[in-house]
Amino acid sequence: MTPSKFARGLSLAALLAVPAAPALAQSETSPARVTVLYDAFGKDASVRKDWGFSALVEIAGKKILFDTGNNAAVFLANAKAKGVDFSTLDFIVQSHRHSDHFAGLAEILKVNPKVKIYGPKEGFGVYGSSLPSSFYRKNDKLPPEQRYYDGKPDETLKFGTAWDGANIEAIDKTTEIAPGIWLIALVSDQKGTLELKEISLAVDTPEGIVLVVGCSHPGIEKIVEAASAINPKIHYVLGGFHLVNAPDESIATIAASLRDKWKIANIAPGHCTGEPTFAALIETFGESYAYAGAGTVLNVGKQRRAETPSLIHKASFAPAETGSHELRGPAAALTGRELEQYRARAAVSPDAREPAMMKWLRASFRIPEPDTQR
Repeated sequence: MTPSKFARGLSLAALLAVPAAPALAQSETSPARVTVLYDAFGKDASVRKDWGFSALVEIAGKKILFDTGNNAAVFLANAKAKGVDFSTLDFIVQSHRHSDHFAGLAEILKVNPKVKIYGPKEGFGVYGSSLPSSFYRKNDKLPPEQRYYDGKPDETLKFGTAWDGANIEAIDKTTEIAPGIWLIALVSDQKGTLELKEISLAVDTPEGIVLVVGCSHPGIEKIVEAASAINPKIHYVLGGFHLVNAPDESIATIAASLRDKWKIANIAPGHCTGEPTFAALIETFGESYAYAGAGTVLNVGKQRRAETPSLIHKASFAPAETGSHELRGPAAALTGRELEQYRARAAVSPDAREPAMMKWLRASFRIPEPDTQR
């Protein structure tokens, strides 16, 4: 029997035998958490304090290291104290080029040399870059030996990184790097950091966006605004807000805006946010303010359902741009007539599994409700 015939034979009976399940049952979820590994304040005696930032983000089934601190020795000591295993990281996000955020990266590469690293793309940036060869003026009257690349440069010129051989991907626009996991790429327009490129991590969870920022040089509100384009519900914002020297009037305005305009549910500032801003945000957010000093472990929501081997869970849908909402993949048997038969049979089953099951499928694979598909 061919695999396709076997799947067709299994589809109706096997899928109808699968009990209905909600999109995210309490028993099938576990806390998503962020561990602050590096900062200049904190109350955990097991870690050392120093200026800089790093956090381990365990969410959506991934282990993500966000930034790697200011001092390699301090970073390694703090990671060891919190039981971090660098060999199990799914990837690393380096928010920007300032050294108080990348000092520990070389140490990680000694343990996990092939780990995927995302950094901002800048011309001649430390995380690597490329430029069209048209970036420089040319003079074809010069002899070849006096010209760059003998006067015949490649169309695109690639430039190296500060970590030779590292698996780095430079990001220059907001990108979804895994299902529900986004890197927000913005550029600073502030004095002192003009044109500095920075990326932030936004994870779309059942509770809303969990947003992790490094220094927020482009502006914390601009980053939140970009995250709200992914999901207008902002569940958590944590990291450095770059308000360490901001005047009280600006701090009060931004704090009120984060609460009232952007409706942030929980806020956990650290690093370059600044002591006056800590105080203002505590007053503004009250019980929605979460302490996030070095060594702190923050529970920021629930992780997604763990992958299961059932045909139902492996079902997926055609890309939205095709206009099709047919099942495909291992559940490809459930298309056309067979899908209609499945729906018809399930709809009259004694336990009426169809509505709950389809609701779960839509939630799991982000499929619009039926009235929005037409």
